[in-house]
Amino acid sequence: MKHGFVKVAAGTPAVTVADCAANAERIAALMERAAADGVRLLALPELCLTGYTCADLFLQESLLGACERQLLRLAQASAGLPLITVVGAPLLWRGKLYNCAAVLYGGEILGVVPKSHLPNYGEFYERRHFTPAPDAVSAIRLGGRDCPFGANLLFRCAELPEFCFGVELCEDLWVPNPPSARQAEAGASVIVNCSASDETVGKAAYRRQLVKSQSARLVCAYLYADAGEGESTTDLVFSGHDIIAENGAILAEAAPFEQGYCVSEIDVMRLAGERRRMTTFAAGSEDGGRVVSFSMEPTDTALTRPVSKTPFLPEGEAERAERCREILSMQAHALKKRLDHTRAKSAVIGISGGLDSCLALLVSVRAMDLLGRPRADVLAVTMPCFGTTGRTRDNAVELCRRLGVSLREIDIKTSVYRHFEDIGHDLTKLDVTYENAQARERTQVLMDLANQTSGLVIGTGDLSELALGWATYNGDHMSMYGVNASIPKTLVRHMVATFALDADDEGLRAVLDDILDTPVSPELLPAADGEISQKTEHLVGPYELHDFFLYYAVRWGFSPRKVLRLAEYAFAGSYAADEILSWLRVFYRRFFAQQFKRSCLPDGPKVGSVALSPRGDWRMPSDASAALWLSELDEIGG
Repeated sequence: MKHGFVKVAAGTPAVTVADCAANAERIAALMERAAADGVRLLALPELCLTGYTCADLFLQESLLGACERQLLRLAQASAGLPLITVVGAPLLWRGKLYNCAAVLYGGEILGVVPKSHLPNYGEFYERRHFTPAPDAVSAIRLGGRDCPFGANLLFRCAELPEFCFGVELCEDLWVPNPPSARQAEAGASVIVNCSASDETVGKAAYRRQLVKSQSARLVCAYLYADAGEGESTTDLVFSGHDIIAENGAILAEAAPFEQGYCVSEIDVMRLAGERRRMTTFAAGSEDGGRVVSFSMEPTDTALTRPVSKTPFLPEGEAERAERCREILSMQAHALKKRLDHTRAKSAVIGISGGLDSCLALLVSVRAMDLLGRPRADVLAVTMPCFGTTGRTRDNAVELCRRLGVSLREIDIKTSVYRHFEDIGHDLTKLDVTYENAQARERTQVLMDLANQTSGLVIGTGDLSELALGWATYNGDHMSMYGVNASIPKTLVRHMVATFALDADDEGLRAVLDDILDTPVSPELLPAADGEISQKTEHLVGPYELHDFFLYYAVRWGFSPRKVLRLAEYAFAGSYAADEILSWLRVFYRRFFAQQFKRSCLPDGPKVGSVALSPRGDWRMPSDASAALWLSELDEIGG
């Protein structure tokens, strides 16, 4: 439970219809299994203590008496287990029968939640036997003690208040205004659904989408436990389709007619952070009902949930390619609007033979295509200087030729030498002045060419460079429109690769492939034997790590400890723990120190969930201290 991770499970025990003792045995075995798996919250199906398909047997005193006895037996069994179990059972209250979910923990029944919406259509006739939940929270007497009873119950962990769950039953989810919506507004970060949803053609896909969507709408984790093996097949069939979802993503699933058990870790701190960020998510409501508190000692939770090394990219190859095409279209349409609005006669781009300028050029070409204008209206400018290699220069020229854009080559060495002479800089001193003078000279050339051609300078810098401040202030940091401003480096690479994959021109595909194989470099230091001597990732660290850090530190606001833990988990076998820690320190130092560059960025389109525009997603003082974040890492590093 540390860092907000809580291991949860949804399970489907096999049932014998109307045999409560046998069902309790199987439920107890599943509780033992879940406890052994480290589960802290286990969801079980609707009416699983009796079987959902008992029909008029629900009106038999013998069945109801046996059910209560076995429920109390399961409550006693929970005393020696470090998990909460939510189990479905029919229970009597004030002379009426209710379809309930009982919450068991520590040898007690913490509370009982009756079903609010009883289906009485199609194959369902629950109103024949059951009564809808009452409006108010009351008490139900079980085993000689009163237990909270009502649809508006919340169960909250005293040691981790963000771990707070509500319960609804089957049909409650399928109605226009589910109880879970009220529970989430009242503070529930987790919703448990005890269900007995029969299987019909196409229903599994709909059920999966419903659970996934509800978890997204409520910014919650959703545990859906479905009835399965052993239910009567007189008229229906049940598949044990169990699902664990979190904020719009399915974390684990037991496919229909398979094992009927799935486990994952939910992140309640992540959910709490997202709710804080969303100003439209309602504040805790006093109408949410009664809170039942329980105590559960926080322990380390072993992670098994998927944590991608590339959080800005979908996992599947086809989905990844489609995402790249979508983003390229978004960039191109944004630039189309800017070119059209300003009546720019050209789009001026500094082309280096590297990935970022390549993507910006592809975007500019697509924008001109959308405008119905000739690609020659894109003016690509290659400006070789001290570090330019033949490989990058040739790739830049060939790329422009294949795309059909205008190309100018302007060697800036003489201009930079003159500048060094003007400011009295020693040519043998290969310091930051030596490097940045080249970047600023290139920007000056581009700006003046834009004036000459009544055009706009198109920025090439990406999101990863902006996060690290890996840009020359008033050099490549500046443009008139930054099309790559919210594209992280790991995504840039895949976007260029997707464009290459889609290209009909084999020559264009070949040059794009070679650009993809070229080491990332600003090429500001002299080449060594014709090869790039200055490799960015050797200096600031691997971009795949920095993009990972950026996503979790900025998008989710995680603490450095939690970012480190996730990185160690995701990159296990790729980087040593001390290496990840070292580059994470670099990330935080640079991210804080370089905010002043982000405070005056040119316009550029947001295309993903993370952006650093000072006018949009990210507002941060340029002189904020990183001490708090670095001290947390120092404690880890000893």
